[in-house]
Amino acid sequence: MDKLIINPSPSIPEIVLSLEEDIYYIRGTSRPEDVRAIYYPVIEWIKSLSERLLSGEITKYTKENPLRFQIDLYYFNSSSAKFLYDIFLELKHAQSGTCYLVVEWYYEEEDTDLLEAGKDIALLAEMEFKFIPKKGTSAE
Repeated sequence: MDKLIINPSPSIPEIVLSLEEDIYYIRGTSRPEDVRAIYYPVIEWIKSLSERLLSGEITKYTKENPLRFQIDLYYFNSSSAKFLYDIFLELKHAQSGTCYLVVEWYYEEEDTDLLEAGKDIALLAEMEFKFIPKKGTSAE
């Protein structure tokens, strides 16, 4: 399974999905003009991963070694939120097999809006997220 890398820009987050390296993250700012062009490849990649997890082809994600999916966004617009939700639904589907998953949602300590947005998405997707405050960081 090929690695998926989307390079960041001021409006596009850095996205790295790598089964071989156990790296799964979305970082930065997400307000792309064409949100579908950015997130459709991500959703398709996760669907492929999900199929392999559910078929038993991939069994390395255990309770002791879960798949860690990290969200570390400074800002995301409503269009991006919809696609993040779709990503989590697909991850939840994969989790229905034997895959153990931890979603790590990073936020700046003083950014209660981003924390609440993560809680809302977790509630809508009916998933547990691990909320991790960051100290002394800045989006600038």
